[in-house]
Amino acid sequence: MKHFVEFCLGIIIALALYTFLGKIYFSLPQLINFFTLVVIYFALTKGKIYAACMGTVSGLIQDSFSLGVFGVSGLAKTIMGYSAGIISQKTNVLPFFRNFIFIFILICVEIIISLFFYYFIASEYVKDMGFLVFFQPLSNAFFGSFIFMFLRKIKIFKS
Repeated sequence: MKHFVEFCLGIIIALALYTFLGKIYFSLPQLINFFTLVVIYFALTKGKIYAACMGTVSGLIQDSFSLGVFGVSGLAKTIMGYSAGIISQKTNVLPFFRNFIFIFILICVEIIISLFFYYFIASEYVKDMGFLVFFQPLSNAFFGSFIFMFLRKIKIFKS
């Protein structure tokens, strides 16, 4: 039951931050993706199964806000979450620089998977994507690394 509460709380926080950023500036959620950061957080703290489930749910919620094909982001986040869980179990990715590289590579993989599926399902969505998507790995890696470091300092993040 405790994990279910954390799961729902993570979704609610990501959803609130996603809508808040969207109200500040329309394209800002393309730059910082809180749904992806929540999936990575669950991969680091709970493991691959929780991260894959979180990736599915958060990706489908994110797809419901977009005008793209429903399910593409859910599938990409599921693959990314499961991969993040496997990698984080086998390698120590908690130091700041490793965490930065870890998040950067995961988000690059997620974008590549999304673009691959969008290209074959509906290629017109690939043409309409904003250029801010390509800055998403860098901005999320900085932001996520600082957030995870802060959570470790205040002992919320269990290493």
